[in-house]
Amino acid sequence: MPSDALTGVALVTGGGRGIGRSIALELAAAGMRVAVTGRTAEQVESVAAEVGGLGLVGDVSRREDVERWVARTEAELGPIDLLVANAGVAGPREPTWEADLERWWRTFEVNVLGVHLCCRAVLPAMLERGSGRIVITGSGAAYLPGSRTTAYPASKAAVWRYGECLAEELRGRVPVFVISPGLVRTAMTEDWFPEDAPWTPPELAPTLVRVLASGRADALAGRYLHAEHDDIEDLIRRADEVVASDLNAIRLRR
Repeated sequence: MPSDALTGVALVTGGGRGIGRSIALELAAAGMRVAVTGRTAEQVESVAAEVGGLGLVGDVSRREDVERWVARTEAELGPIDLLVANAGVAGPREPTWEADLERWWRTFEVNVLGVHLCCRAVLPAMLERGSGRIVITGSGAAYLPGSRTTAYPASKAAVWRYGECLAEELRGRVPVFVISPGLVRTAMTEDWFPEDAPWTPPELAPTLVRVLASGRADALAGRYLHAEHDDIEDLIRRADEVVASDLNAIRLRR
């Protein structure tokens, strides 16, 4: 566990279970006041009780829900210092031409539009204060070959590019990071992969988010950071080289 002690307020979407819950617990343990969001009231309220924070129920793809979350968080906990845009769905597993159209598109509504709505809602106040950070949960599905579905990988490729472009747009003002938590065993992934899959230790993504929240890695904003395969402390030490050589980025090379 990193020694970073944190202060301020974090808003974690998709925080009722899985990776989002683990991140919320880590940030609260580090000293942050935490609000968690999700669609299942029982899960959200349970995690909120664990972290001594705020539980917010709603749909990340609905603008009115997101704006209500942000307003309540700021009113009850204080200005949002960290947004963890983590909420996501796996999407349909059927062949693309057989998948339900609404469910296929719903994957983009949650995984991409949801991220944008959250960023859009917190950024004006962050820019006005001159402080704040955003962490977006991406996935190796954005670039790894071999996927036999289209909705989830395409949505994660889109959200990676969104995060990279947003980081550049906000450079010097609000650091934006896209992370891959690795193959963490959760309710969403356990039905997709076998028992003997190379599961990632669940504590790695929360540890990475804690380091990013500290500000020590701000020079790496816009880089793709993997919770298991990247040594974040090494990347911090080599930040100038990483940026100059355009490492930790998804690129076409010829």
